[in-house]
Amino acid sequence: MNQCKEQEEVTEVVCQEADLKDGQMKEVTVGGQKVLLVCTRGQYSAVGSQCSHYSAPLVKGALVGDRVRCPFHGACFNVRTGDIEEYPGLDSLPCYKVKVEDGKVYVTINKNSLKLTKRVKEMCSVVPDIQHTILLIGGGPAALVCAETLRQNCYQGRIIMATKDNLPPFDRTKLSKVMNLDSSSVLLRSDEFYQQYGIEVWTRKEAVSLNTTDKAVTFNDGTLQRYDQLLVSTGCRARPLSCPGWDLNGVKLLESYDDAKEIHNACVGHKAVIIGASFIGMEVASYLSDKAASLAVVGTSRYPYERSLGPEIGKMCMQMLEEKNVKFHMNDGVTEIRGENGKVKGVVLKSGAVLEADVVIAGIGVIPNSDFLAGSELELDSRKAVIVDKFMRTNIPYIFSAGDVTSFPLTIRGDERVNIGHWQMSQAQGRVAALNMLNKATQIESVPFFWTVLLGKSIRYTGYGEGYTEIIIKGKVEERKFLAFYIKEEVVVAAASLMFDPAVARLAEWMAAGQILTKAQAQADDLSWLQM
Repeated sequence: MNQCKEQEEVTEVVCQEADLKDGQMKEVTVGGQKVLLVCTRGQYSAVGSQCSHYSAPLVKGALVGDRVRCPFHGACFNVRTGDIEEYPGLDSLPCYKVKVEDGKVYVTINKNSLKLTKRVKEMCSVVPDIQHTILLIGGGPAALVCAETLRQNCYQGRIIMATKDNLPPFDRTKLSKVMNLDSSSVLLRSDEFYQQYGIEVWTRKEAVSLNTTDKAVTFNDGTLQRYDQLLVSTGCRARPLSCPGWDLNGVKLLESYDDAKEIHNACVGHKAVIIGASFIGMEVASYLSDKAASLAVVGTSRYPYERSLGPEIGKMCMQMLEEKNVKFHMNDGVTEIRGENGKVKGVVLKSGAVLEADVVIAGIGVIPNSDFLAGSELELDSRKAVIVDKFMRTNIPYIFSAGDVTSFPLTIRGDERVNIGHWQMSQAQGRVAALNMLNKATQIESVPFFWTVLLGKSIRYTGYGEGYTEIIIKGKVEERKFLAFYIKEEVVVAAASLMFDPAVARLAEWMAAGQILTKAQAQADDLSWLQM
């Protein structure tokens, strides 16, 4: 039997025991497969080397204690178990056997799993006789992670996910970055996956009202679904333009997979104007810069992202796109969209300028999808976001909420209530909601992590910079290699970087551990504390 087992496995010496010090990691190869070898607290462990989100090399990330944080988008994995502990991404890493003998480190991998780079956590499925239903409204990252977490924690009742989208859960972060995608390449899970684990996915199903007394949700097709527990994770929608001409043919909002396809098709070889120098607007401009016949961006501030990232970084981003012939009309706004035969022909600005346009794309902010909660006693804030506590509970028993539609207490801000539209935060909240549905008391303590991509360059961001009073920059923004610290009351509250990995990932880990970084540390010339 043992011989059989040995034939199924491949074992290789990967290094000398003395090669790695505590808190160090290196990429090694076993049977042609890359493996992340880690030494923490005097013990070796080995896991998959690629982040399960977009395959980033974890060896370039930040190792703090028993977890490694991806340098690209901030996902975290336990280096002893391979389990995912912070998002984005859905899957855990494979975990390999390690033994140390005679000063040599051996790693063993089963041949059947040699080529596997990620691992789906063990999940149960539905048991038809169980009379308990959890209804998830919305088909975004919060609902998907909630459903998976329920099944990972032995919930065997009925799970229904109802989304107004035409597609089951998909990677919405790709839509503004690569607009001409095949739908199969954006789906987060296959149909077989949902069938295997007994997760019912209803597409084109929009909730129109909630009755908390009867514990029932009514949908746009007139059907009614009862629940024992409910998750409101309906996200946000794009804010429409309100100027004359907003309803002309050729005015577009980016919300769905179909919208992205339509915008791509409408803009190739045509004149496009983007209204709003937001993250979405700028990503769309970046994507269309080599496809549209002409491209203009209209923004209300001096520079894009001026409030969130500051003027220097905003100016740099603007210059990057100007080099690709994108024209900017900043400190300006739109008074009217002109049309001919019901179709867009031009955009009139407050400054008096008239821009020729075949297509107009609006990226002027979002509105929480909470209209269906009107009259339901569910507590909303002034922006119409659903108010939750640290357990993702609303003010109504058995109703939870997660994702962009929520207003929640942020740990790193002393539990100040905030609304954050980050993919990673939605996933984290979906997990916390699921655990609390199962009475496994868990609080949301995630640190916000965000990224944006312009012309193939990624700006990473962590923390919560609202109300910052000063920016301290390391490196040079004009050379497009920098690390920016956002300061409020003598403390670093957020950081952004370009070509400065894994600084932001490391800072996110420190914030997650509750460490305070002072303005003095950020100002110091010696950045060795960043362990770059």
